[in-house]
Amino acid sequence: MRILFTLLLLVMTVLGVWTFIDSETFLFGPQPEGYTWWWPAEISTYGEDIDFLFYLISGMILVFFVLTEGLLLWFVFKYGAKRPDKGAFSHGNHRLEFLWTGIPALLLLVIAFSQMSTFASIKFRSAIEDEPVFCDIWGSQFDWRFHYPGADGRLGTVDDLQSPFELVVPDDQKIVMNLRSRDVLHSFFIPKMRLKQDAVPGMTFPIWFQADPEQVALESKNHFDIICAELCGWGHYKMSGRVRVVSRSEYEAWLEEMTAKQFDNGFEAD
Repeated sequence: MRILFTLLLLVMTVLGVWTFIDSETFLFGPQPEGYTWWWPAEISTYGEDIDFLFYLISGMILVFFVLTEGLLLWFVFKYGAKRPDKGAFSHGNHRLEFLWTGIPALLLLVIAFSQMSTFASIKFRSAIEDEPVFCDIWGSQFDWRFHYPGADGRLGTVDDLQSPFELVVPDDQKIVMNLRSRDVLHSFFIPKMRLKQDAVPGMTFPIWFQADPEQVALESKNHFDIICAELCGWGHYKMSGRVRVVSRSEYEAWLEEMTAKQFDNGFEAD
């Protein structure tokens, strides 16, 4: 039994490391191009910073996973056999206690200092205080609706434009948005932009991203998934949309088309 348990732990450790390094092998059946268990390729100006933090923490987890499983394997193999003598008991080891307290504390400090500038540049209001609000986002069961300012350039007026499920943005501008919820907790998530923020009823959250035109040009398409990352009810699975990144001229043409559709009275002018 000792050998069996040792082998089972070894297989679990190998599979755990394998899925970390080569996740595509464990996706069964045909998958969309570039689809893995990991992040898709980022296309925002701060995506690289988010990825650095993600892989930094994941690397720490991998190291300690291998270390923990290795020690477990060793102890199961070495001490799993029956012995005729009594076990030796010990209580406390200050040196080990300092180590397993001090090392995690140092790693947490590394993470804390590594993320400070990234968090400030994305979440602090000072990063967007001079930028105009591009649109409002309203989440509700089970859709996303994007409100654009109309001809008067102001949000919350009668000429606002509404786009359900699709966020269309120019590729040459920092996109600042106010995120709100009409009913329950939602979470606005654009994986390709590395943007994620909870939407809480009664609260407004300013969020932003800016597409990197060079990265977008490398993609085979210009529209990317928007999902809800918070379980919000029976229809949570279908609360999705997309963000479409276009040139400035295409964006202006889309605005004109949306304006014509929204304020069309159904009659053609003579």
